[in-house]
Amino acid sequence: MAEILSLGRSPTTAGFILGRKLDSIPFSRYHLTILAVLGFIGFVEGYDLSITASLLVLAKQPLHLTPTDIRFVAVASTLMAVVGGFTASAMSDHWSRKRILQIGVIGTTFFTLLIPLVQNAEQLIIVRLLTGLAGGFAVSAPFPIAAELMPAQHRRTYGASYEMSLALSFTLVFLVSYVLSGNPNAFRLMALPGGLALFIAPPLIHFVIPESARWHLRRGRLQAAADTVNEIIRRAGSRVPSLSVDALRDDVGRASEKLPPYWAMFARGQLRWTVVGILSGICAGFAAYMIHVLLPKALVDQGAAVSLSFGLATIVYAASIPGKAFTGFLMEIIGRRWTIFYALTASLPGVFLMMMAHRAGANAAIVMMAGGLITGFTVLSAFSATRVYLSEQFPTALRGRGHIFGESFGRIFVGVLAPFLMTPYTGSPTIFFGSILAVVAIGAFIPVLFGKETVGQLEAVTEAAPVLA
Repeated sequence: MAEILSLGRSPTTAGFILGRKLDSIPFSRYHLTILAVLGFIGFVEGYDLSITASLLVLAKQPLHLTPTDIRFVAVASTLMAVVGGFTASAMSDHWSRKRILQIGVIGTTFFTLLIPLVQNAEQLIIVRLLTGLAGGFAVSAPFPIAAELMPAQHRRTYGASYEMSLALSFTLVFLVSYVLSGNPNAFRLMALPGGLALFIAPPLIHFVIPESARWHLRRGRLQAAADTVNEIIRRAGSRVPSLSVDALRDDVGRASEKLPPYWAMFARGQLRWTVVGILSGICAGFAAYMIHVLLPKALVDQGAAVSLSFGLATIVYAASIPGKAFTGFLMEIIGRRWTIFYALTASLPGVFLMMMAHRAGANAAIVMMAGGLITGFTVLSAFSATRVYLSEQFPTALRGRGHIFGESFGRIFVGVLAPFLMTPYTGSPTIFFGSILAVVAIGAFIPVLFGKETVGQLEAVTEAAPVLA
């Protein structure tokens, strides 16, 4: 028998009122503080999880990594990030957003701090597996938090700033690798900055990031929801009236709502948006993981020097820093879907240049650099839009589980299967870059042809209609 799951409510009820109040708060220094802390978390997590590409090159000789060891190191952290992500997805919406983030941040920084102590390939693989497990909690949690804290018109600001922090961390990893490439202990030294953040990041989360008022509301904690909103209003300068608890009460009162089951993400009426959000991230993520995890190895296998491979990778990710800012700006002008379309289609000439660079003779490095700059500014910058777009596909009752599930599911393909299967073919420019070209070309059209535009208040977009199971 068909059953109606009320994932949403009428636009005149408590969720809409609370969301409208949050959206009405003028942007302030307090919002900047939240952005700065979440951006710092993104930088730390990006650094800790992105050193895989450098480990494949820098730890190969000191730890005597075999080809089999290299394949497992390439996918170890991402494989367990999938496991951690699914675990966090099951817990999220039941547990607080901050708790999920804290577990992940403490775990990733602690296990990264152990890398300087490893003595063989087996220990390195184990440490990276544990780092990835914690990373599954940390890498996706900031987006549901920001989607529910930031006013709708500034969600792009968060998406862009967080992704720029990630890009900065990726760039720094390659830059540090380039500087340390001649040191036999390079892979140990480069792990220290990310690991030492263990003593900085968790306190910042605890004292600066508020809990989601929408999450409190869904749990029936009206007073906590109102207090959270009013604390944000106060710290933002008290430029709008406070929110009263009575404004959140329905005519018949409001009890704690039972969360919909996990499978509601795949129910009729929600399944399409879940699939579109995930596929959009997968197609952009394929290019990102291939370039980030395997590009230095691919360039070395194709004849480039180790230092040159890290130098080119640094340039590619440096280009993504302004690219992500531009993507964040653009998605409020032309919408999330068309921004994703732009980022993926505009990257095709760049990927093509990278694929054909080996035929340019003495100009190969210049052609590769030009292609890398284009690719970095476009498809590697798509996540300012794709991750916000994924969060906006789910109602509040599913957002924590849905977003983390979506990213974790996508990593099975782009972060585990793809690097594992492609590692033996990094020496072929046609196979390596041609695969990226094909996946990106397909992905550009998915949100445009099958998705919906989600700019606007979350409750009005995702919670106005029930889901039919």
